[in-house]
Amino acid sequence: MSERILIVSDTHGRLNYFKEMLARTGKPDRLIHLGDSEGQQDEIARLAGCPVDIVRGNCDYSSDLAQDKLIEIGKYRVFLTHGHRYQVNFGIQTLKEAALLRGADIAMYGHTHVPIINQGRDVTILNPGSLTLPRQDGFAHTYILMEIDREGEAHFTLCKL
Repeated sequence: MSERILIVSDTHGRLNYFKEMLARTGKPDRLIHLGDSEGQQDEIARLAGCPVDIVRGNCDYSSDLAQDKLIEIGKYRVFLTHGHRYQVNFGIQTLKEAALLRGADIAMYGHTHVPIINQGRDVTILNPGSLTLPRQDGFAHTYILMEIDREGEAHFTLCKL
């Protein structure tokens, strides 16, 4: 049995690229949204049609979403956050330390709108970039596909629309 998890962030209330991503990928087994959904969390969950984990971003002003979340995906303990509280604009060290303090194998964040897959010895750090407002060179609308293979190992692919 394998599992497909879509990881997105920073949709900022605009769902056209989110819908395009779902049209391309098909229904995932799970969706993770790393904040700045700007009030669209219910619509995101409805469109995804699968279990959804969403955390609050710095632009989710009146949201009652959790700022941080620990979840289990297969054998992995995963720390979800938007990242702004961990100074991710200045690097990933503070986030990495926060993940390790929580016993996480993987930390996922957004906020910077710049994708990253950093598979370290202690913890893997992921940022899917932004589906709506990309900031990296080339300005591609990005997300990450996480696949758990039959042996329970995680694989990560940065995808562009």
